[in-house]
Amino acid sequence: MSETPVSLSAAERFSAEQAVAAGTDFAELRVAAQGLFWNEFRPSDGACRIWHWRAGQARCLTPNGFSVRSRVYEYGGGSFCLSDDGLVFVNEADQQLYAQDLDGGLPQLLSTGQCRFGDLRWANGQVLAVEESHGPGAVQHRLVAIAKGLREVLAEGADFYASPTVSADGTRLAWIEWSRPDQPWTATRLLYRQRQEDGQWGEPQCVAGSDGPQQSLQQPRFDGQGRLYCLSDRNGFWQPWGETATGWNPLPAAAADHAGAPWQLAASTWLPLDRHSYLASWFDNGFSRLGVCLADGSVEDYSGDYSRFRCLDLDEQHIYAIASSAICSPAVITINRHTHAVQILAGGALPLPAERISRPQALCYPSGDGIAHGFFYPPMNDDAQPPLLVFIHGGPTSACFPVLDPRIQYWTQRGFAVADLNYRGSSGYGRDYRQALHLRWGEVDVEDACAVVAHLAERKLIDPQRAFIRGGSAGGYTTLCALAFHAVFRAGASLYGVSDPQALARATHKFEGDYLDWLIGDPVADAERYQQRTPLLHAANIKVPVIFFQGELDAVVVPEQTRSMLDALKANGVRAEGHFYPSERHGFRTASNLAHALEAEWKFYSTTLASDHT
Repeated sequence: MSETPVSLSAAERFSAEQAVAAGTDFAELRVAAQGLFWNEFRPSDGACRIWHWRAGQARCLTPNGFSVRSRVYEYGGGSFCLSDDGLVFVNEADQQLYAQDLDGGLPQLLSTGQCRFGDLRWANGQVLAVEESHGPGAVQHRLVAIAKGLREVLAEGADFYASPTVSADGTRLAWIEWSRPDQPWTATRLLYRQRQEDGQWGEPQCVAGSDGPQQSLQQPRFDGQGRLYCLSDRNGFWQPWGETATGWNPLPAAAADHAGAPWQLAASTWLPLDRHSYLASWFDNGFSRLGVCLADGSVEDYSGDYSRFRCLDLDEQHIYAIASSAICSPAVITINRHTHAVQILAGGALPLPAERISRPQALCYPSGDGIAHGFFYPPMNDDAQPPLLVFIHGGPTSACFPVLDPRIQYWTQRGFAVADLNYRGSSGYGRDYRQALHLRWGEVDVEDACAVVAHLAERKLIDPQRAFIRGGSAGGYTTLCALAFHAVFRAGASLYGVSDPQALARATHKFEGDYLDWLIGDPVADAERYQQRTPLLHAANIKVPVIFFQGELDAVVVPEQTRSMLDALKANGVRAEGHFYPSERHGFRTASNLAHALEAEWKFYSTTLASDHT
C-alpha cells in the first residue's frame, strides 16, 4: 500500500484548473424560425450567456456586464424565451427582464420593481413568467404576463407556480401549482383557464392533482390541436398523461421516470407530437434514453452514444438536445429525425484522451431494508484495492448521472476509485424510491453511503480502510451524519452542507421552508428525532478529519451553520479545516474558487493518508 494514491505523473494528471475549465455547461435550449438558442455557462468568468446558432454559425448575444440567470426559488431556471423579434431574458445581477434584438443592440429593461422572474415563456406578444416578490416578512409567487410595461396577473393564491404555457391558438393557458407543505416532487396540481369571447381568461379549472392519491405533475404541454398533456407519477413513474376521448389517461410509456425532480424551472424532457406519439428521454438503470414513442408502444430510438439528454426541442427535420456521455463534455446536438445523423453544434470536447477516462459502471447493491443505486468509477492505475471516495449529491431529491464529470476524473487520475451514489430518495428510479427518504433523511441515505463501502470491499474493488466521503448541500448533511454515527470513513468533506437541520428550517428560503418536515418531521413534535440526526449535536462522535467549504452569500445553508460545526470539531481536537468564499452563494461558480476547493480537498486527504504512516 502506497502512502498516497499515485496513478500518473504530475505532468500527466488532470489538474484542478483543467477539471474546472472542463466544466462548461449548457441549459435552456430553444429553437425557432430565427435559429437555435441556448444558455451557456463558462466557469472562466462565472457568467451565463445566450448563444445563437444559424446556418452553421454560432455567436454570443449576451454583452459583457450581463449574465442570464434566474434566482426564482433560489435555484432558478427558465431564464430566457424567444420573442417575435428577439429574446427576453433575466439578468442575474438585478433579476429584471430585458428585451434584446438579434442585431447586436444593447438589452433594454422591460420590467420595473424589485421582483424576480423565472420560467419565461412567450405567448401572443407577452412574456409569461413566475414572479417572486420579497415583501416584509413574506415571499409571494404569482403567474404574470408582461408586455410594454403592462403587467397582468394570470394566477395567484397558491404558494408556488411553474410552467405557464399557452396553446398554439391562444385559447388555453395551463400551469402547475402547489401549496405548502407539499414539494413539487410530492404533490402538485395541473390547472388551465379558457379564453372567453371578450378576450378575458375564464375561471381556473383543475385537471389533475386535486383529489385521489397524491401525484407530482410537471411539464404541461399542448399539442398542435390544443389537447393538454403532462407528466404524472400517479402510476409510480413520471410518465406522459393527456386528454383523450375517455378523459385524462396515460399514454403508452416505458415503466420509467421521464424526468428528474423539478428543482429548477423550465425542464424539457418530453414533447407531444400528436395524439399518441411523443419525443421523450427517460431513465433506464440510471442511463438516459432518447426516442420517439409511438401509439402502439414501440420506440424509435435516438440515444446513440449519449447517456443523458436535457432541454429537448424539435422542428420538422431535427431533434435538438443538450446531451452528455461518459467520455465527452456536455454538448448541444442536433439529430436528423430521418437519418439519425448527429451533429455537435457546441461543446462535446474530450478534456482527456479516451483511454485515460474512467467509465461509469452501474451499481445496484443491498442496503438496510432495501437496495440502492449509483455508479462506480475505477481508478486510472493498477492498484488492486485503491482508496475510495464516495460522492453524495445534493437535493437530496436529486440525482447523479453516468456522464463525464471532470471532478470525478480528477480523483480517478490520482488513484481513487469513486462511487457516485443515487441513494434511496434520489430521482430517476420511480416515486417509491424517491419517497424512501420520507421522515428518514439521515438514516437511509447514510445507510446507503456506508453500505457501498462494504459492497465494493466484498468485491475486492477498494480498500475499506481508506474510504472517504464528500457531499454538497444535502449531500454535506449525509456526509456529516455518516462521520458522526458510523465508523466507516477515514475523513470527509462538506461543501455548504447542512449540520443543523433545525437551524436550516428556521433560516432557509420559502421553496424549502417545509422540506425538513417531510424529510425528518415536525421540528417541535419530533424534536427528539431532530436531536438524534443533528451532526452539530453529535460533533463529539466525529473522530476523523473533516474539511469544509462555504459561500458567504449562501441563502440556503447559511455560513453560521458551517462555522458552528467547524468550531465544534476544533474544540474537540479533531483536525478540521474551513474555507469560506466571500462572493459565492449555494454552489460555487467562480473558476478560481472551484479549483481552489478541489485542490484543497485533495491535499487534505493526502495529508490524512500520509499520517497513517507516520
